[in-house]
Amino acid sequence: MARTRHTTVRLWRWRSNPLRRRVDVVEAWLLLGAWLIALVGGLIAGLAAAEAVSRSVDRQREERRPVTAVLAENAPERSPTESVGDDLVWATVRWKTPDGNARTGEAQVKPEAKKGTRTTVWTDRDGTLMPQPLNEAEAVLQAVSAGLLAATGAGGAVWLTAWTVRGRLDQRRMREWDAEWERADMRWGGRTG
Repeated sequence: MARTRHTTVRLWRWRSNPLRRRVDVVEAWLLLGAWLIALVGGLIAGLAAAEAVSRSVDRQREERRPVTAVLAENAPERSPTESVGDDLVWATVRWKTPDGNARTGEAQVKPEAKKGTRTTVWTDRDGTLMPQPLNEAEAVLQAVSAGLLAATGAGGAVWLTAWTVRGRLDQRRMREWDAEWERADMRWGGRTG
């Protein structure tokens, strides 16, 4: 049995040939446009998301400040159910707000710390307890992650739309081919269906 060679004709939708239909040209332009929009739109969305996260982290750093607090009770010992990252536990602490009022709340402290031990907590301008702002490495990781996620989402949305439109074009192409076969069959004097 003789083997046939499979030849790939690149950019056939762009070249003039008798088999090319208008829908083929539309599909070629659609795919080119989808590539460009996905790349440029994804890049813009990614950069915008990364910039927004960076601004948010910078705002957190400006608004939060470290405050010295005192443990209002003995800190519990470390247990797997109550521990947080870095081997810390939750305990009640007391601190003063910028206007001099005393406040009490739950903060992360070292396990088994004694009542009266000083610890550092982070508060906003009103003296409300807040999580510690992200350090530089965490901020970069969060900005990059948000940028990649936004870029992937934007590019994916463009491609999903393009593939949906391409599916519609394929349906139209099949209808045109059916009509063309019907006309050819009529010229040959028979009925295929």
